[in-house]
Amino acid sequence: MGIFDRFKQTKMQQTTVVASGPEPSKITAPDEFARTLVVSDVILRPLVTEKAAVMTGTNTYVFVVKNDANRVAVRMAIKKMYGVDPVRVNIQNVEGKKKRFGHNIGKRSDWKKALVTLPAGKTINVHEGV
Repeated sequence: MGIFDRFKQTKMQQTTVVASGPEPSKITAPDEFARTLVVSDVILRPLVTEKAAVMTGTNTYVFVVKNDANRVAVRMAIKKMYGVDPVRVNIQNVEGKKKRFGHNIGKRSDWKKALVTLPAGKTINVHEGV
């Protein structure tokens, strides 16, 4: 049964590589996550509205993020993109509005927004190029 022996050998080789590697307790999840993080997979664009512009006075910036993004991913993306570690990240799910097209009733897509609060004295320029 040469086919099954080949699978056993690769499984044994994988276990020896893991055993000789660093201890699992030394690898932290956020550092490992930050290495594989692609900012465009998390943050889609800044949300430029009057309300968001007023909120920049309190060091809170608003971004449209992907629907599967979470607080940790948004925090790491902001740190990687702007070099500033946020104090607080709040996430809101926004339900798409129902719209009529003649007799047909449709619905816009649901989306998610992140409210990112920065430390006092730190700012980022999100309105650049708008």
